[in-house]
Amino acid sequence: MSQLTHAALIASLAMSAGASAQTPSGDDPYLWLEDVHGARALDWVRERNARTEADIAAAPAFKTLEADIRAILDSDAKIPGVEKIGAYYYNFWKDAQHPRGLWRRTTLEEYRTPEPRWETVLDLDALNAAEGAQWVWHGADCLRPKYERCLIALSPGGSDADVTREFDLTTRQFVKDGFFRPEAKGGLAWIDEDTVYVYTDFGPGSLTRSGYPRIVKQWRRGTPLAAASVVYEGKPDDMYIAALRDHTPGYQRDFVSRTLAFYNDELYLRDAHGCASAAGAGCAGAAAGLTKIDAPNSAQKSVHKDWLLLELREPYAAGGRTYPAGALIAARFDDFMAGKRDFDLLFTPTDQAALAGYTWTRDHLVLNVMEDVKNRLVVLTPGAHGWARSDFTGAPAMGTVAVAAVDPDASNAVWLTATDFLTPTTLSLAEIGKAPEVLKSNPAFFDARRDVIEQHFATSKDGTKVPYFLVRPKDLKFDGRAPTLLYGYGGFEIALTPTYSGALGKGWLEKGGVYVLANIRGGGEYGPRWHQAALKANRHKAYEDFAAVADDLVARRITSPAHLGAMGGSNGGLLMGNMLTQYPDKFGAIVVQVPLLDMKRYSHLLAGASWMAEYGNPDTADWEFIRTFSPYHLFDPARTYPPTLLLTSTKDDRVHPGHARKMMAKMEAAGKDVHYYENIEGGHGGAADNAQAAHMAALAYTFLWNQLTE
Repeated sequence: MSQLTHAALIASLAMSAGASAQTPSGDDPYLWLEDVHGARALDWVRERNARTEADIAAAPAFKTLEADIRAILDSDAKIPGVEKIGAYYYNFWKDAQHPRGLWRRTTLEEYRTPEPRWETVLDLDALNAAEGAQWVWHGADCLRPKYERCLIALSPGGSDADVTREFDLTTRQFVKDGFFRPEAKGGLAWIDEDTVYVYTDFGPGSLTRSGYPRIVKQWRRGTPLAAASVVYEGKPDDMYIAALRDHTPGYQRDFVSRTLAFYNDELYLRDAHGCASAAGAGCAGAAAGLTKIDAPNSAQKSVHKDWLLLELREPYAAGGRTYPAGALIAARFDDFMAGKRDFDLLFTPTDQAALAGYTWTRDHLVLNVMEDVKNRLVVLTPGAHGWARSDFTGAPAMGTVAVAAVDPDASNAVWLTATDFLTPTTLSLAEIGKAPEVLKSNPAFFDARRDVIEQHFATSKDGTKVPYFLVRPKDLKFDGRAPTLLYGYGGFEIALTPTYSGALGKGWLEKGGVYVLANIRGGGEYGPRWHQAALKANRHKAYEDFAAVADDLVARRITSPAHLGAMGGSNGGLLMGNMLTQYPDKFGAIVVQVPLLDMKRYSHLLAGASWMAEYGNPDTADWEFIRTFSPYHLFDPARTYPPTLLLTSTKDDRVHPGHARKMMAKMEAAGKDVHYYENIEGGHGGAADNAQAAHMAALAYTFLWNQLTE
């Protein structure tokens, strides 16, 4: 990528990994379950896994569904998404023969054919066999302009902690004595062929309280990691420190990013030998310092060639004007660094419209605007007389649409994907100003002919209109008996949009079920204001929104509480925990995936401290409002709760599996109808390969179908 964006960092860190010291809590009888790999805790896990397998997975219908979902995930007919690296187009592919995956490449001419010929670059299953490992692919960063060397990140078993190894694309082998970063949270980033930035666990005191890198260093080939020179030191209460070089030809620049919290960061421009610390002190051997890009910490900052773009999350006064929250503004980077504050207003939000994203091509900027959770593309072209504006030629009129540049250095082409709940995803190659060329399309993995998609709006407790998507049979009887699955997230400014899922279609829709996607506050469907409306003390608004959607489904006679199920993961798992404890009468069953549940302890478990900007600090007076949405503390043994399935992963080093374990123990002790399954591998995604993913999905759909159709 030719730009450093805080948005990209946030996307990679949202609910992501860290390791943090755990403080004792003497009044918690289940604290011992936080010992992730302790023998007693794992014996407890295995016992409950076995019970869940016996109760849910033993039936022939489960085995059939699991096999169907596995076949979908392993299908050779799926779109092989590609990334252009040099002259080739690279794809990472998993199927039945390659459960951990192949990194492979082809040419554009081959990719246009129905069955491209692929050249294997790295076979992860073969590597695992040779090394006796369980590596999971985490990506590759290849050095421009030669694209001969790559930094490949591999995770043991799916955790966010990974290693980085140098790889030679010409020999397709790992480089002997090349750059190697031991297992930790962090990464390497190319400076040149012999130098990298390294931000990782350097030993005691080198991590933030959230468990992320606090220090970034410059490391030269052939020298020990311990000899790398400090570039920047953050503070222990910071969230994440990183650095990278923008390798765009003619615009090579180095940046240091200091993330203090979600949507709160500082970005620095580094000269050839820049070095600084958060405390204001210089670093040993530094020839010069860093220059801060003097934009609001809350703004998402992006530098691309001549331009600085700011996506505002709060109003910003500059150059005699005030720009609203949610706006996108642009200034010439060199002019801004020289003190000028002349901005062009590229996008202004409305009550219905927010900026979903943008991508640069060689000559254009493509905006992706979301209007009532529907995408619209706009092309902006900078010129001597300002920014020209035009529609995107051939953009789909319906569904979820995404664009990404193919090669922003050399072309105006973009990848264009389009999808919705019932229409298989298509991938097109689109040259700006020309009709898109459809290259690939997913097959139809389920029969969607009898279904229809609708959008409705529920009225929340405070009068806010909350959108949701509904997928239902065309001949639905509206008698309140349809088994209905309501899904939500509502956090970290992440928007949920319609997407084609073969597993959902096969496991739910094709059987006659209704599926609902709720766009509740806390998400990003209407930009920063939608997110900020449910922060901290206002968290309850997200839960009121979800409950309002549930009520609207009942009022429309689509379903009834006995036939309405809910599911969500991560922050959505916290949402499910609150549906369980605050609104149990509205649901017939709930699936809680990789959840946050103990909000008194969350900031002391793994990366929890990094989420305090979202939820608050439970070790302060914030606990007075946090306790009102802490499911672990809201649980009442005397109250009746719907049947519940808790799903998590031992290898989840994002959200601690102790949340789900302890909630299970508490519900089980009270005699509630609750099941538990913890995948030993898989990380925060729950599964390390397609077989595990199919098993977890089949557990969730089978459990819900059994409960909601009784």
